[in-house]
Amino acid sequence: MIRSRITTASAIILFATWTAMPLVAAASDENADVNDSFFSKLPIETHGFYEVRGGYRLQEDKYEKDMSIMEGRFQFDLFSYFDWGDVKVKGDLLGDMVTEEGDFDLREANIFTRPTDFMDVKIGRQILTWGTGDLIFINDLFPKDWQSFFIGRDTEYLKAPSDAAKVSLFGESVNLDIAYTPRFDPDRYISGRRISYWNSNLGRTAGQDAIVHTDKPDEWFSDSEIAARLYKNIDNYELAFYGYRGYWKSPAGQNIQMKAIFPDLNVYGASLRGSVGEGIGNAEIGYYESADDTSGKNPLINNSEMRYLIGYTREIAKDFTMGLQYYIEQMLDYGPYKRNLPSGPARDRDRHLTTLRLTRLLMNQNLRISLFTYYSPSDKDVYMRPNVNYKVSDNMAIEVGSNIFFGDYPNTFFGQFRDNTNIYASLRYSF
Repeated sequence: MIRSRITTASAIILFATWTAMPLVAAASDENADVNDSFFSKLPIETHGFYEVRGGYRLQEDKYEKDMSIMEGRFQFDLFSYFDWGDVKVKGDLLGDMVTEEGDFDLREANIFTRPTDFMDVKIGRQILTWGTGDLIFINDLFPKDWQSFFIGRDTEYLKAPSDAAKVSLFGESVNLDIAYTPRFDPDRYISGRRISYWNSNLGRTAGQDAIVHTDKPDEWFSDSEIAARLYKNIDNYELAFYGYRGYWKSPAGQNIQMKAIFPDLNVYGASLRGSVGEGIGNAEIGYYESADDTSGKNPLINNSEMRYLIGYTREIAKDFTMGLQYYIEQMLDYGPYKRNLPSGPARDRDRHLTTLRLTRLLMNQNLRISLFTYYSPSDKDVYMRPNVNYKVSDNMAIEVGSNIFFGDYPNTFFGQFRDNTNIYASLRYSF
């Protein structure tokens, strides 16, 4: 992953500079005209934004800072066409006051070409995704940025980039996508650096006092990933089959040195999506084969699982949509897991999760009010994502939102994040 760190002093300067950028840009039409004139002279399409985003925890977390997010961000998005294909580069430069560092995150840098009528090829850093879930991922085994998701960054940052080659083949009856990643790209997982979490070794919530250290597969080509999707449309229904060979995307075990590891993982699945009544329905299934522990007897490695999802989305009034999902994670070989479990709380065999999305558009669709809620009746925990976004002009948008966690137990997935409940706001100027 291409990133560069900058000193604390530089981060402060960057943050202060970018804080002023949207205000200056929005205040002057003359400034906008200058930008248009400058970018129009470039031989490429140029887009991007300046953004200031800040947020605070709503309750005390003794392992993390009160600030959940405080950053200025500049994104550039460059795109150019050629006879033989397209070139795209997108990157983010930010000053982060929580980590007191500057950062550069190269999100995309790829070449796209179409060598034949039935083949597309994209090579380089890119955002990959497939599957039918709404913020639930079964057969989408591409990297996610859970840290950004929970601290209040824009939802687009949940999808982390992959350094990969993707080939798409189009046929009369079926289509095939193949994505090859020559070196394992893990999730940007919860490590304790910004978000406190349940540490099973300590038997308590931890954060910056117990940063997760990992032993990550990191060799080019020998530690690779490959994912495939075979799909076709049948009477306006999309049927897809998936396969993946690689590793658990977030730490899913420990070695004898007590470092978190990414065990081998194979996934096989299918999905169906199409019209149901006045809305869109979807169903998805996946078999997670934990290849380093197929018997389930190793207490230091995640067991194999079955995962199921069913969902439905429809407009219930003008500019008002609702989406529902029901999701199940079923641990396989549960008996061996219980017999070999060391001291500490045990997982349930089945984890049930429901989601509800409500989205309302107002004021000529310039105001978007939304709520996305996860509720697990088995874990007895809740995660709510209320959000209000107002488009002030064609270039300017303001946003307010929150990440709210509830849970009866400190060791469940959402319950462990109770002290990370936060509220945030942002101002973005796009060009």
